[in-house]
Amino acid sequence: MSPWNAELELHYRRAGGRTTLAQRHRGPLQVQKALYPEGDSTCHTVVVHPPGGIAGGDALAIDVATAPGAHALITTPGAAKWYKANGRPASQRVHLRIEGALEWLPQEAIVFDAADARSELRIDLGADAAMLGWDIVALGRIASGERFARGAFAQTIRVHEQGQLQWLERTRLAGDDALLDSPVGLRGARVFGCFWAYGPRWSDAQLEALRHTDDRALLTRLSPRLLVARALCHTTAAVRAALEQLWTRVRPLVFDGLAPVRPRIWAT
Repeated sequence: MSPWNAELELHYRRAGGRTTLAQRHRGPLQVQKALYPEGDSTCHTVVVHPPGGIAGGDALAIDVATAPGAHALITTPGAAKWYKANGRPASQRVHLRIEGALEWLPQEAIVFDAADARSELRIDLGADAAMLGWDIVALGRIASGERFARGAFAQTIRVHEQGQLQWLERTRLAGDDALLDSPVGLRGARVFGCFWAYGPRWSDAQLEALRHTDDRALLTRLSPRLLVARALCHTTAAVRAALEQLWTRVRPLVFDGLAPVRPRIWAT
C-alpha cells in the first residue's frame, strides 16, 4: 500500500466581526466542519484524517495561521493513531503561526506497539498573540492491554516568541525503554500530556491559584507570558481530565474573560 502524503493549510482572519477560515488541502487531511457555537468571533474547527490513522511511510503536515483579531479553536473528532511501522517511519509536522488567538486542542494520540512515530510541533507567537494548547500521548493500546514493547516515539515541541526561542522539548522513547519505568521517566505510567498557555503576564498569585486546579497537573512559568503544565497518569481519561480542568480555568484569563465552551465533537 502506498503511503499517504497529506497537507492542510488553515488561515483565519477577522472580517466584519467574524473569524473567517480559508483552507487548502492536498491528500486526505481536511476540515470536517467549521462551527460557531460561541458566536461569530470564535471559529471552532474539526480537522479529520479519513484513513483513521498514520501508517508507516505516511507524512502529514498542518500549517495554521491566525491574523490579528481572529480567534480559532482547532480539535479532532477522535484519537489519532500511529500504526505499526512495518519498517517505515511515519511523521506529522504541525506549524502554528499566531498573530491573533488560537486554541490547539486535538484529542489524544495512541502510539501502537511497533510504531515508528515522529511528531514535530512548532509555534511562532506574535507580539499580540494569545494561545492555549495541549498534547496527549498514550503508549500502546492500553484498553486492550497492549504494551509499547517495540518501535519508537520521537516528539519535538518548540515555542518562539517574536522570533526568540522560549521553550524546546524533545522526547525520545523506544519500546521497552528503561525510561518507561524509571522514576526520572514515566514511572510506569503510559499516558503523558502537556498543556501550555500564552497570554497575560502571569502574576505569582495567579500561578499559585492555578496550581491548585488539579494535583495531577504540575504547572511551571517558563517566561512572563508562558505557562506549561505536565500530567502523567495510567489512563488517557485521567490526563485528559486534568488538562481540561486547566483549560477551563485558564481560558478566561488568556482571552479576556471568555468562558469555556467545550467543542460539540467531544461529546460524541
